[in-house]
Amino acid sequence: MDISLETRTGLPEPLRVLLRDYPRDGWPADPQFHGLVSFWLERHLMFRDLMGRMTTETEAFLDGARDTRHFTRIIAHYGSAFVNQLHGHHQIEDQHYFPILRTRDPRIETGFDLLDSDHHALDGLLGRFVDQANGVIQRGQGQDPRRAAATLHHGLADLTRLITRHLDDEEDLIVPVILRDGPGGLG
Repeated sequence: MDISLETRTGLPEPLRVLLRDYPRDGWPADPQFHGLVSFWLERHLMFRDLMGRMTTETEAFLDGARDTRHFTRIIAHYGSAFVNQLHGHHQIEDQHYFPILRTRDPRIETGFDLLDSDHHALDGLLGRFVDQANGVIQRGQGQDPRRAAATLHHGLADLTRLITRHLDDEEDLIVPVILRDGPGGLG
């Protein structure tokens, strides 16, 4: 079974064991939801929102609805926030949350190896995104900003697909553990 971020379509079935007892549609009603879980999911929502905003702005620029100056400024602003916040988020997960959570249920321990592998794969994608965003910003001051925007648009589509896959799988693995066991030691 190929479980790489590039090819998987969801969390592998053996790692969904706790999700059966704690399905997504019941999360907000769970007494453990408010606090760490809701905060953590809000961070994930922010990443999804920033990717959506960058995609929308890129499409508007390519359609002629945004001028170059506005577009480059927006991409610099959203792109910087996205990359910096995502790196910080992943560091906290890798150094604090994952080591604690991986010990809570041996049935899902390998899921944390999967998430760690995702983080390494995403580092490369984020590097490519930074290069593409910088290409937009630099070309916005002169030559062919539309070509750079088209490259960024393609890269954003790929990045959005893979980050969404990672965030969904991470939520499906981790939220049920916290709902079941509480946030002890994580906050």
